Amino acid sequence: MNIKRAKEEIKNTIEAYLLKDAHGSYEIPSLRQRPIFLMGPPGVGKTQIMEQVARECKVGLVAYTITHHTRQSAVGLPFITDKKFGDEEYRVTEYTMSEIVASVYDKMEKTGLKEGILFIDEINCVSETLAPTMLQFLQYKTFGNHRIPEGWVIVTAGNPPEFNKSVRDFDVVTLDRLKLVHVEADFGVWKAYAYDNNLHSAVISYLNTRPENFFRIESTVDGKFFATPRGWEDLSRFIQIYERLQKKIDRDVVQQYIQFPKISKDFANYLELYYKYQDDYQIDEILAGTIRESLCNRLKRAPFDEKLNVIGLLLSRLSQHFRGVADQADKTAMLMEQLKQLNPETGNQKESSMVKALSDLRKEWKESSDKKRKAGLMNRREDYLCRDVETLLAFYEETLKKEGDSDGETSWQRIRQLFSEESKSYETLLLEGGKALEYAFDFMEAAFMAGQEMVVFVTELNTGYYSVKFLEEYECERYYQYNETLLFKEREDDLRNRIDSLGK
Repeated sequence: MNIKRAKEEIKNTIEAYLLKDAHGSYEIPSLRQRPIFLMGPPGVGKTQIMEQVARECKVGLVAYTITHHTRQSAVGLPFITDKKFGDEEYRVTEYTMSEIVASVYDKMEKTGLKEGILFIDEINCVSETLAPTMLQFLQYKTFGNHRIPEGWVIVTAGNPPEFNKSVRDFDVVTLDRLKLVHVEADFGVWKAYAYDNNLHSAVISYLNTRPENFFRIESTVDGKFFATPRGWEDLSRFIQIYERLQKKIDRDVVQQYIQFPKISKDFANYLELYYKYQDDYQIDEILAGTIRESLCNRLKRAPFDEKLNVIGLLLSRLSQHFRGVADQADKTAMLMEQLKQLNPETGNQKESSMVKALSDLRKEWKESSDKKRKAGLMNRREDYLCRDVETLLAFYEETLKKEGDSDGETSWQRIRQLFSEESKSYETLLLEGGKALEYAFDFMEAAFMAGQEMVVFVTELNTGYYSVKFLEEYECERYYQYNETLLFKEREDDLRNRIDSLGK
């Protein structure tokens, strides 16, 4: 299965394992909860999805790479203690708490989260001294003499032996105690993730034209060559930083991330053309409504790679508009939910001073955000939105202070005026994003009409989370028109394929 499906499977399993009966006990007792074992090639996102799963399930996360551990650190150190059995006293060996188990308790103590995920990576690459304890850990959820707390689901991951020479094959006894999930690289799933997380458009458009280079691992006489999803994402982030620093990405830099010489050379050449097209076609001018006939004619005659590159540039700039609209919408919604508490008619604020009420509200918001941040329950975008809301609450508080804290109703009307500016900002961004999209369609029609390039453009709009979310709010007739044509064409092709298969 692909990584998106694997993520859903993990979330569903956690939900099932943490379900309690009427007496507060887990429906599936801890001893019967099979640890999940994600088996898949390196770089497909097995480790990365764990933070996402923990945030979305609102549980804690403790992650370890087991290859970094010796038996002593994983199981604990021995010490001698005295114990009495019957009338005799004996010297007995006991063990300190495992570093891994202790980390789970630390997480619970620091975050207040009593349930969570214990993620053990590279579990099938354990050292020879640690291997015998793995069966005990997987079956009984213990390291040494110390049990993993109830409510903590064990998820493990590993690579198949063809990708890692340190792999130890699990026997049937061990495998029969695991919930085995095979994960494979899937460009379609990764592309949606890339749009959602604002990865570099050159990387996305390059892989659109050469999807066979998305994930490749080959062993040759000269060594192992590989290109992985993780490599492409890390390269994308590095390109974005280099652009801000006005530094050049060349083949040597690309090869540090894409360790497949033929692919890294090809992408470096592609990136050079990408920057050339960025200068030649002036995407910002197009999205502002300046569409030059000379550029449209040039693009009509251009090779398909060049066309895809320009479409990628258009989509990249559009996605920035769409993401800005989504950020403003979510920030405004979060702020509105907080301000509702100050409404003299329906809110629950009891302070006579609206300034004091705003101050208390801001402190509560900050404490709540800090707690989530500390527990790892927010991603970067959510973190920044929470900080923005806190800043706005502080601004409203300072504004009322400067203007004089009037009676509750007057101050509430002033807060409503201030909030309306945030709503107007959303409407402005939505309108600007809509205009940019309309101009993009103008350019696409002038250059390609309803050709296959338009199909690519509309298909990519259907891929990104933020573009789909934007199009739910903004009525774009041409998007729906071309989308319906695209769906009709897909159904027609599917019908033809079925008819052809019946005739064979």
